[in-house]
This record gives sequence, structure tokens and C-alpha cells, in this order.
Amino acid sequence: MAKVLIVDDDSMMCQVLSKMLSRMGHTAECAGTLAEGRSRLHEEENDLVLLDVNLPDGSGLDLLSEIGQISLSPEVIIITAQGDPDGAELAIKNGAWDYIEKPATVDRMSLPILRALQYHDEKKSKQPFKALKRDAIIGSSQQISACLDLLAQAAGSGAPVLITGETGTGKELFAWAIHENSSRNAHNFVVVDCAALPETLVESALFGYKKGAFTGADKDMEGLIKQAHGGTLFLDEIGELPLNLQKAFLRVLQEHRFRPVGAKAEDTSDFRVVAATNRNLQDMAAAGDFRRDLLFRLESILIDIPPLRDRTEDIKDLTHYYVARLCERYGIQTKGFSPEFFDVLSAYDWQGNVRELINTIEWALSSARDDPTLFPRHLPPQIRVKLARASIGKNQHDDISLLKQVHQGTLPKLQDYRADVLAKAENKYLQELLQLVQGDVKKACSVSGLSRTRLYALLKTHDLSLRK
Repeated sequence: MAKVLIVDDDSMMCQVLSKMLSRMGHTAECAGTLAEGRSRLHEEENDLVLLDVNLPDGSGLDLLSEIGQISLSPEVIIITAQGDPDGAELAIKNGAWDYIEKPATVDRMSLPILRALQYHDEKKSKQPFKALKRDAIIGSSQQISACLDLLAQAAGSGAPVLITGETGTGKELFAWAIHENSSRNAHNFVVVDCAALPETLVESALFGYKKGAFTGADKDMEGLIKQAHGGTLFLDEIGELPLNLQKAFLRVLQEHRFRPVGAKAEDTSDFRVVAATNRNLQDMAAAGDFRRDLLFRLESILIDIPPLRDRTEDIKDLTHYYVARLCERYGIQTKGFSPEFFDVLSAYDWQGNVRELINTIEWALSSARDDPTLFPRHLPPQIRVKLARASIGKNQHDDISLLKQVHQGTLPKLQDYRADVLAKAENKYLQELLQLVQGDVKKACSVSGLSRTRLYALLKTHDLSLRK
């Protein structure tokens, strides 16, 4: 018998679902608001949550990230009267089992409930996962936690993995962590930088060659694929692999057989492939620049690492980690931080992602020298200048309001004032963005530089909608 929490402000719907669950042999409790649902989630253990989206005090989708943080989290099925394709995508990407539009028949609802509870029972019966070796993969945000769940799944499987993400997000760190947590960790982790291999040498570098195969081949040379025997072959920047070699590599991936250059017989290699790219391979395949059959093989497991600007809550942990690590490396005393230091780091857009953050921290430590505390003035000038320029031209009303408070003998705390100004600026920007794109989600993401997940999160925060 399972325990199900129904979060829906429609009392009739709650009754129907409760009766259906009772007939299935389960118990159900109802919550009519987001706050009540949140309270019940943390008070007692549930196996399944049936969650409405439009609740009197907010969006049910806001609960998804909190549910994901619960130990042995319950499965979630979204049941909503206002179906939205983008909302459905957001729900599934954030861990929902299914997304059902009202009105729905009992049959339409009962099968997903049955399967979700079956999956949850099997999940509970599994042996607990051993702690992941995650090295420098730092953060506890919902986005990075979802990536770590996929990492654990990939480590326990032998299937090919494709890791996507912008430059500097840590794709190689994830690839190494998959290898280190897999059964192949006692063997080689071989890195192939597809962007750095000269096109004329790719074949010999991957497959190896025999003595005399070409001018300068004065001895047999083992290729990278053979070096990865028993271990992991990491193809970094797979999107740069020449098209004429993609077919040959597809066969190697399928058969684990290859012919070294100049050899008469084929050789074999038992390797597991992990690939990474900062390019959109789907678009490349549509344009004929990447083989679709190779893409299908590579993305058996897909891990899309979010940019740092979409997980700003991890910046503080990343900064503490790398400051401690760099201080130890350079033999200097560890530093403290002013609150404003983190405020500036969180406000910056980090186009270079974690790699840019690490370089910035190195600059700050060099700038601080023997200073015991890091302040914004220790940061690189280009970061401080960019933020200073962005602050020019604030709404004049905000300035007048602040002066008025000064004359009245009161003044808000700087952190509160900064948060208020940022919220107003975000709201104004989003309203103008919505007016510009007229409901076009892709255009909104392209113009703003935001990921779809981050865009929807900001729209919810400011109670705005992409719909015309």
C-alpha cells in the first residue's frame, strides 16, 4: 500500500483521485495550496505526489526542485487544467514522471500512477548507491544535482555517454568522474581532443599504424583506441571529428574492431566511449555536418551541463573550494570574504563559466597578496567595469525614493536595497523582452542569453507569462 499526496485546489478532483487511489489499495491525503503541500511533503514520507500547476498561492512546478531534494524523493505526476507544451517540457526535465492534462479519464490517470508506484517500489528496494567520487564537481543546486544523478546512472552502465554544455562548464570533469565511478576505473582514461588532431593524422592517431605504413613510420604504433582497451575513450569536442572519419568510427563503436593503418588484419579493443561537445549536434546533423546514426549511438545517455549563470547558487561553494585549493597550491594563507565579494560574483554573467570563475579567483588572490579578506576591489577590472556600466541609468524614481528615505532619517540596508533594485531591473527587462518576442520562446532565449529553464524560473518569480 502506497501513500499519495494530492496537491490540488479543486475539491472535486481531490475526491475523484482519492476514491480511485483507495480502489487501487492506496491511501491519499489532499492539500489545497502550495504552502500546505510543502508542509505535508516535509512532515511525512510519500511515495507519489499528484500535483496541480495553478494553485492559489503559486505554481506547483515550483515544488519540483524541493521534492527532488528529499531523500528517496516521491515520484511526481503533474495533473493540470491548463496544459502548456513548454510547461510539460520544464516538468519532465525537472523530474516529473508524467504530465496529464485535465479533464482526464480514470484509465488515462491510473496507468501512470501504477507505473510510477512500481518504479518507486523498485527504487526503494535497491541497495543504496555508494558515494560518488566527484572531485572538483562542486555545487548542490537542483540543476547540478540532476546532472549528478545522470552521472551515477552512466557510471553504472556501459552505454555510450554524450556530455553537452558551453565551454568551461566542466565536461571533462564529468567524463573523468564517470570513468572513476565505473567498473573500468582500474584501466586507462584516454583523452582524444578531436579539435586538436590534424585531419591528415586522425586515422593513424585513433587506429594506430604498422611499421612502413607511410614515410616516417619506422615502428609499430598503438593507437588511442587500443590504449583505451578495458577503460574509457573520451572524445572531447566530438563535433570537430571530420565527416569522412565519422563513418569509420561508427563501425568501431558498434563492432569494437578496427584496422591500424598499413595492417592486413583487424584488431579489437574493449572500450567504453564518452563524448563531449559545446556544439549543437542536432543542428549539425540537420545541416549534414554530423552523421545522425553516429549521434544516435553516442547519446544513449545524455548529460547537459548547465552554464554557471543558470546555477548562481553554486558560486559561493565553488569560490570557497577553489580559493582553498589555490591558497594551498601557492602556499599562501587562506582568505576571508566580504559579503559584497559574493554579491559581485553572483551578479556577473560568467560567459566563460566555471573556467572563467577559476581564473578570476586566481586574479583576486594575486591582487590581494597578503590581505586577509577578499573584497570586490580585488576582482579583475573588466568585471568591475562591466557591472559598474550596467548600473548606470537606473530608474530615476529609485534614486528619488532613496534620497527621500535619507531625508526622513531612515536608510535601507545595502543588501536589501541592492536586491530590490535588481528585482525591479529584472522585471523591467523581462517585460520589454516579452513585448519584443511576442511569445516566441526560442527568440526570447536567443535575445536574452538565458536557457529555457532559467527564463521560465525568472518569469515565475516575476509573475509574468510568455503567452501573448
